[in-house]
Amino acid sequence: MPEEVLQYLAPRSGGVYLDGTLGGAGHARLVLEAAAESRLIGLDRDPAALAKAQEVLAPFDGRASLHHCTFAEATEVLAELGVGGLDGMLLDLGVSSHQLDTAERGFSFQQEAPLDMRMDTTRGITAAEVVNTAPVEELELIFKDYGEERFARRIARRIETVRVEREIETTLELAELVKSAVPRPRGPQRIHPATRVFQALRIHVNGELDQVREGVAAAIDLLNPGGRLVVISFHSLEDRIVKHLFRDEAKGCICPPRFPICQCGREPRLKLLTRKWVRASDEELSANPRSRSAVLRAAERI
Repeated sequence: MPEEVLQYLAPRSGGVYLDGTLGGAGHARLVLEAAAESRLIGLDRDPAALAKAQEVLAPFDGRASLHHCTFAEATEVLAELGVGGLDGMLLDLGVSSHQLDTAERGFSFQQEAPLDMRMDTTRGITAAEVVNTAPVEELELIFKDYGEERFARRIARRIETVRVEREIETTLELAELVKSAVPRPRGPQRIHPATRVFQALRIHVNGELDQVREGVAAAIDLLNPGGRLVVISFHSLEDRIVKHLFRDEAKGCICPPRFPICQCGREPRLKLLTRKWVRASDEELSANPRSRSAVLRAAERI
């Protein structure tokens, strides 16, 4: 959503901006082009994404500094750089198109690959380790809480049965296992039966929802007055966290409704720029069908 990002981030000359999910640096490049003499700090947990971003941002005369970390670690990065505050921050959540399209990363159930799913391939557990070692009760919760999968128990028990005989190692192997565990729909299938399970495993392996909670809260603290935070989410679990954090910080007072007068003294820290989420334009949907799930929210630090 490049146009919407620039509209709500409103980058200005000389400002300091942070892209917490750098990816291929498409948004970062637009920010640097739109705001002369601005500075951009780019973060990504994926070493491959950082390598690509380095190439894309090379023409900008050292105005961009790139760092291998998660956006939840932004506070530490800014402290190391001696940056006191940000004029804007962008978070484009979830898995990137490059990660989905690179078969060996294991994010897609449409291509044969090792069952990995780590955004940062230098650390952490793989999806294969989770599938083959987690207790069946934990697998059920992962699929239910992170994938909103109605057949979570059936799938978890099917995995438990299969892994007694052999390890589940590849994406297609897991996808077929899930397909065999759930009832056949009576009508046409809108999505592959493994879609929610793969989403849930990816979120669990990468700690994505904790990253959103910590990262958005940190971002609000890091913004200068008038600084803006733009967040793009791709599923309801992420968006719900962002919506509630924005709403609470825009409201201020957290006293129970029965209190006639505010006792907490908490003041609003955000002004909502989007009362409701913003979706991709029809033009973008035509050019990039994956953007159909994207929703954008934006707020300004008071």
